[in-house]
Amino acid sequence: MGIALQSPAFGPGAQIPAVHTADGRDVSPPIQWSGIPADAEELALICDDPDAPRAEPWVHWVIYGISPTEHGLTEGVAKAPNPTSPTGARQGVNDFGRIGFGGPAPPRGHGTHHYHFRLYVLDKGLNLRAGASKKELLAAMEGHVLGQGELVGTYQR
Repeated sequence: MGIALQSPAFGPGAQIPAVHTADGRDVSPPIQWSGIPADAEELALICDDPDAPRAEPWVHWVIYGISPTEHGLTEGVAKAPNPTSPTGARQGVNDFGRIGFGGPAPPRGHGTHHYHFRLYVLDKGLNLRAGASKKELLAAMEGHVLGQGELVGTYQR
């Protein structure tokens, strides 16, 4: 069984509602998952945009330290290093230079961008400090990923 990701806010390949973008309230969308294996120790989620006009995907969200007993993230996770929900989670810095979720904000007229929400299932707790970058999280996860799931949403201006 694979890891399945979904959002009540948008379907796979569908447009992310403006409320979850820089053009709206810029709050994180609700994300739900299933299929987490029993031997999982921690979950981590990264959202990035590979359509950004630069060499590396633009990082919109880095959140880790999520308990494998959680079944999702609620809408509007607080933009804090250690949000109160989900319990124990820590957030990293996005490419806007801020902690927490930074919503889609593609350049006007640049066409449709694809936002990849990837959930990683880990076989150990990372003990990674809050404020880590995507690169630091990926390095800490290396060799400890049991599986992953993905949900892609779109947005254009």
